[in-house]
Amino acid sequence: MAYQPIENYGLIGDMHTVALVSLDASIDYLCLPHFDSPTVFGALLDDEKGGRFRIAPKGECWKIRQFYLPDTNILITRFLSESGVAEIMDFMPRPDVEYAHRLIRMVKVIRGEVDFEVLCSPRFDYARAAHRVEIGENQAVFRSQGNDGTVLRLHSREPLEASGDAVVSQFTLKSGEKTSFVLEEMRNEHPCVAANPEYVEHAFDSTLAYWRRWMRQSTYRGRWTTWVNRSALTLKLLSSQRFGSLAAAATFGLPEGLGGERNWDYRFTWIRDASLSAAALVDLGFHKEPEAFSRWIHDRYRDSKHDGSLQIMYGIDGHKDLSEQVLDHLDGYKQSRPVRIGNGAFDQLQLDIYGELLYFMDAYDIAVEPIYNDLWSNLQVSIAWLCDNWDREDEGVWEVRGGRRKFLYSRLTDWVGIDRAIRIATRNSLPGPIETWRKVRDTIHDEIYHNFWDEERGYFVQYKGSTTLDASCLLMPIAGFIAPRDPRWLSTLDAIGEQLVDDSLVYRYRTEEAASDGLAGTEGTFNMCSFWYVSCLARAGRVEEARLIFEKMLHYANHLGLYAEELGATGEHLGNFPQAFTHLGLIRAAMDLDDA
Repeated sequence: MAYQPIENYGLIGDMHTVALVSLDASIDYLCLPHFDSPTVFGALLDDEKGGRFRIAPKGECWKIRQFYLPDTNILITRFLSESGVAEIMDFMPRPDVEYAHRLIRMVKVIRGEVDFEVLCSPRFDYARAAHRVEIGENQAVFRSQGNDGTVLRLHSREPLEASGDAVVSQFTLKSGEKTSFVLEEMRNEHPCVAANPEYVEHAFDSTLAYWRRWMRQSTYRGRWTTWVNRSALTLKLLSSQRFGSLAAAATFGLPEGLGGERNWDYRFTWIRDASLSAAALVDLGFHKEPEAFSRWIHDRYRDSKHDGSLQIMYGIDGHKDLSEQVLDHLDGYKQSRPVRIGNGAFDQLQLDIYGELLYFMDAYDIAVEPIYNDLWSNLQVSIAWLCDNWDREDEGVWEVRGGRRKFLYSRLTDWVGIDRAIRIATRNSLPGPIETWRKVRDTIHDEIYHNFWDEERGYFVQYKGSTTLDASCLLMPIAGFIAPRDPRWLSTLDAIGEQLVDDSLVYRYRTEEAASDGLAGTEGTFNMCSFWYVSCLARAGRVEEARLIFEKMLHYANHLGLYAEELGATGEHLGNFPQAFTHLGLIRAAMDLDDA
């Protein structure tokens, strides 16, 4: 089989892990038991060796349509031809308290008679571990022989046959007939709940009710409800029910440029990305996920050095060591190598993370509940650390690997962090050296205006001493650092439009001009930067221009309203998919347009 375009995938999940379902109903990506666990299906990263779970009608003369049931993460793939119409409905029910994960695939024929083929071919531990297959009554069991010890069980009333280390099936359904396949992670050899003939229908009904009940909490009533709701549902899928953390993206190893080396693992929890995701959920009226994330943050302070500093990212369960490894045995998506797991940036210095964290905490304190004393004590220590370290060089928001700089974005977010700490303390009469904080905040403000403004070129620069533009400065008015119609900002906004914008698409910087990121090759435009640009235009009063660009960006989404990290020259999706940062950027842009 050929590689599918990245944008040809839909996302399902259970708030512990996620799976990607291709436009032809092949599950080509699934990690178990958590977002950052090893893959059991990884055809997305190696078409031959990665493993997949495919159900499809025989033949190739099918038109295919794919969509979600409204306000849910239940995915329907519909196959249409002159002779028949069939549907495959994919979802993951939330796991029971005492059990693990299940993937349910419901197959139904709407019209005619349709012959189906099934291939279930897992590859455990990133396709590094062999396994054996056991066929039983209405089930097949896959037992990994690797150290992970993962065991999967496939249940169906259709005939299941072993084919090497895979399982295949062929069956026929007529109009109105349906069947199902349930793949579950086995623990303790317990009985298969899917053997109950009522289980699948019950799981579907409860999952449907769960998603629609969750979606009813949204307070968004603006013009772009369909798009904002889909982004909220995507952020929810990337949140961990067990730990409270939020993954930056569903995948690892998808390239920022085909055939290049910019292939990273984004399945972890960045303080930056997760804080802004949680803040976006607060803005939409969701409270439980931000509450869970605030508890996760508190746990990270308990595990920290107690000097107020945090790592920039952690594993989903909070583990600290994210050392990078290369999976040499995998070809990579369309031969984009190396395929990396782990992320070597985990021990970088990125000063901005405290700003995004306090930005979230301020929103949480206002809309959800007041910050409790123990957490505030930890945040105070972080602010003290930031006051002592804000002027250091760091790797910055883009995690450059070519040397540290004094980046504008880091100073901007340092200002945000201290400013939001002052707001929280003042609002709640909390203890803290507020006058000291004000002096440091104002010093950072003056530093940005005096040393990051290029009078000759008329814009704020990427790092101290440079002449380069960086789209991360688009957060200056969004964060409240500068008035959205300040002449210096309008001049910077115009420069971004001239130098970094290609129609509606925004580059984060020009790789040939910016601080070296230590990597070869180029990259696409950054979707989150494009949505930030919309927000800035709307706030600057250029509403019609902002709306036009926003509408163009909406049509770069895939057929389900999902976005990868970047877009290539022909609109193809690049980078890990779907990416939380892009979807929270869409939410912010929609709300700013509504306000404008």
